[in-house]
Amino acid sequence: MALFCINRYGGEEEKQGEEEEEDAEAKARARVLLERLRQQAKARQLKKQQEAQPEGGEGGLSGGADPGLSPGGGKRKRRGESEEQSCAQGQKKLKKKQRPRSSSEERADAEEAADGSTPSKKKDSRRKSDVPQERTEADSEEDIKQQENRSNLKNKSSQRKKADEETEGAGTRKKENSQRAEGSQSTKEELSLAALEEEANPPPSSLVVLGDYDRRPVQKVQPFLPQWLAQPKLVQKRIKDNLVPIGEVPGIHPRLLKKLQMNGIESFFPVQAEVIPAILQSASNGYLVGQGGYRPKDICVSAPTGSGKTLSFVIPIVQVLLDRVVCQVRALVVLPTKELAQQPISLQVSKVFNIYTDGTGLKVVLITGQKSFAKEQEMLVQKKVTGYYSLADIIVATPGRLTDHISQTAGFSLTQLRFLIVDEADRMIDDMHQNCLNQIVKAAFQVENDSGSNMLFQRTKPGPITAASSCYPQIPLQKLLFSATLTQDPEKLQQLDLFQPRLFTSVYSEKKTFGVGTETEQDTKKYTLPEGLSQCYVPCDLNSKPLLLLYFMLKMKFTRVLCFTNSREASHRLFLLVQAFGGIAVAEFSSRLPPNERQRTMKEFEQGKIQLLISTDATARGIDVKGVNYVINYDAPQFIRTYIHRVGRTARAGKVGVAFSLVLRIQERRFLRMLKDAGIRDIKKHPVKGNSLKPLVQKYEEALCKLEKTVKNERAQKRA
Repeated sequence: MALFCINRYGGEEEKQGEEEEEDAEAKARARVLLERLRQQAKARQLKKQQEAQPEGGEGGLSGGADPGLSPGGGKRKRRGESEEQSCAQGQKKLKKKQRPRSSSEERADAEEAADGSTPSKKKDSRRKSDVPQERTEADSEEDIKQQENRSNLKNKSSQRKKADEETEGAGTRKKENSQRAEGSQSTKEELSLAALEEEANPPPSSLVVLGDYDRRPVQKVQPFLPQWLAQPKLVQKRIKDNLVPIGEVPGIHPRLLKKLQMNGIESFFPVQAEVIPAILQSASNGYLVGQGGYRPKDICVSAPTGSGKTLSFVIPIVQVLLDRVVCQVRALVVLPTKELAQQPISLQVSKVFNIYTDGTGLKVVLITGQKSFAKEQEMLVQKKVTGYYSLADIIVATPGRLTDHISQTAGFSLTQLRFLIVDEADRMIDDMHQNCLNQIVKAAFQVENDSGSNMLFQRTKPGPITAASSCYPQIPLQKLLFSATLTQDPEKLQQLDLFQPRLFTSVYSEKKTFGVGTETEQDTKKYTLPEGLSQCYVPCDLNSKPLLLLYFMLKMKFTRVLCFTNSREASHRLFLLVQAFGGIAVAEFSSRLPPNERQRTMKEFEQGKIQLLISTDATARGIDVKGVNYVINYDAPQFIRTYIHRVGRTARAGKVGVAFSLVLRIQERRFLRMLKDAGIRDIKKHPVKGNSLKPLVQKYEEALCKLEKTVKNERAQKRA
């Protein structure tokens, strides 16, 4: 019974002792971890301070390299020593827990815990307990009583200890939480500072991060162009300031000089003064043989509208062919549109050739499809007993009709062709007329079966110069390309198969001087506009566009206005609306009208009988309409080339003109960007207030009702 009581009470004491030891060990571990975190934080702070302060300087001595020298250093030392002692005690307890314990040691520990002995006393008692003690049955009862008293005292002391430990535990938890918060804040600050330092001074690495963006200046890609495009012959832009007297241009025949004076031409424009001598030089040995027996170089000309490109190839071609004996097709001018070939206005291609070939015996033939195919065949060739004979020296043609005659007209030959002129060359390329040019070149190098006496000058396709190819002379084929918007794309120009071309251009950047010895280069312009042209644009709504046109004509008193639309239907409806409004001499010009009516309309506009001519883009290329004071883009052009050719109908030959563009507000940004990309920056905004249009609204609404009735009647007539 006594043994059972001893064992029972002894077991309870042992369990309580183990729980207390586990709590003490957990607290010791937490203290050790906290101490390690604090030491790491202190080491980082010291390292940062050492890195921030210059080595060997005064700041290194006073900046906290040795924390014991700073104020409060003694306190820090004491705190560190106490923390080290607590860490050592925690480690000893961990070792003690790991060592296997005997039953006698456990009993001694329980007794010592009841007596409130310290850990040092526990060690002595364990040593004493190793000596065996024999107890008698007489002493057992006394031992039991003593044990009960001890257990009661132990229970009371343990309860007190638990209460004290709970209060101490709450305080220590608060301290630990505050210390952890401070430690986390310090670690966050340290991490943020370390991240900033790494961003400012990234460590060197051989690895390349894919997708990483490195701030570097973006280099502008310079186009790699052939030499003839990269280094062209520059032509002066300003026409009035660079006129050249016709007598100063070398090589022009006296007969042609007299013709020029008779037509009121005393000076050449810069383009004419440069291009005419170049073409004459390539044919200095006549049209049958190139200079020195070599093939002449092809010539490309890019100059603004109204700069005299037509006369620059008419004069040299007529002069080269003055001495011809046999009538053969020596010059062929290909025009992209019928209107460009048909207009009987001065400075148009066919009429200019007729003026300067008058009295020379040279024959000019125009084939555009306006006459019957049989009639044109009679104008081109004549059949005699000995064969077919050519009736044309110079042909002005459109691509479609020309290819028909090449394939279907018997006796029509281009084997003696010396000059191939492509006017508006960019339009020929863009409109897919490349097949036409290939057919022309193929026909020019075609071998004739009945060559006869012409065998001496029989032409073969150009190739490497050999002894066999140099045995007999060949008539060279020289290509002359002219356009206001000649493309700079080498890939497109490669399709033309040019031979060592030379480029004459007025499209280049100018250098302006600001101050002494400083030069800044303007943005490179892709296109050049006439010098006397002023450009404006009017932001508007769709409903106010007709009112703006009426406002310009009636209130602003515009005269001789050429108005462009984007379609034939829009041109016709606008013409009917202005006609219904009244008070304006208006006419339309589009492909819906027959050729005779179009010619009559252009004559009346030239004479001043018509003040407003509404047209499609048919008149925008190459046609020289005399006396155009204003150009109005009723519909904003979609492409920069269309804009260049439209506004180029005014301010021609050094005169003054104004171009207005009615731009919808949703189109304004795109329109200005298109001009900016082309190097055109001198366009001005010209807003018109709504109050200025109010007096026209009532009459405009009446005109709309009339327009509706007219359109219905036209539709009924078409159905009938």
